[in-house]
Order: sequence, then C-alpha cells, then structure tokens
Amino acid sequence: MADMKDRARSGMENAADRAKQEAQNLTDRVKDNAQHAAEKAGEYATQAREKVAEWASGAGDAARQAGEKVQRWAGDAYSATSDAMGDFGKELSSMIRRHPLPSVLIGFGIGLLLGRAARIV
Repeated sequence: MADMKDRARSGMENAADRAKQEAQNLTDRVKDNAQHAAEKAGEYATQAREKVAEWASGAGDAARQAGEKVQRWAGDAYSATSDAMGDFGKELSSMIRRHPLPSVLIGFGIGLLLGRAARIV
C-alpha cells in the first residue's frame, strides 16, 4: 500500500511539475507575444506620427502658397484700382478746368441735396 501511495504521490508530483512547466511556457509565450505586439504598436505609432507630420507639412505649404496667391491678387487689384482712380481724378480735374461755372453749380446743387437729406434724417 505504501508503494501505491508513493507511486500516486510521484505521479501527482510529475503531473504538477509538468503543469508548472506548461504554465511557465504559456506565460513566456504570452509575454513574448505581448512584447511583440507592443513593438508592432510602437512601429505603427511611429509611422502614423511621421505620416501626420508629412501631411501637416503639406497642408502648411498649401496654405502658404494660397496666401501668396491672395497677396498677389490683392496687390494686382490695388494697382488696378489705384491706376483707375488716378485716371478718374485727372479726368475730373480736366473737366472742371474746361467747364468751371457748370462745375460750381453742380457742386452747389449736390451740396443742397445732401443738406436736405441730412436734415430729414
């Protein structure tokens, strides 16, 4: 009977040792898989960060180019308006010099209309 107990105990100890070993192997594999997954996640995060930086740089360049275009358009519009107003001023001065009396009467009439309009309001 003692022999049976020793065999049973020995079998249980062997089974416990095998279970411990299997648990240790499983734990090691889980750790390795977790470490591998963490490394992959880190690589993907790095790639994502680089891609976002690349896109942000491209967006910044596009915004800068759009700003330069708007600035050029505004400059061109200012130049065209300035030239047109300069020409209008020269033309108006020339007309007033050629027709001084009608110009004074027109100016008086416009002033009178503005004065009446201001008094009504």
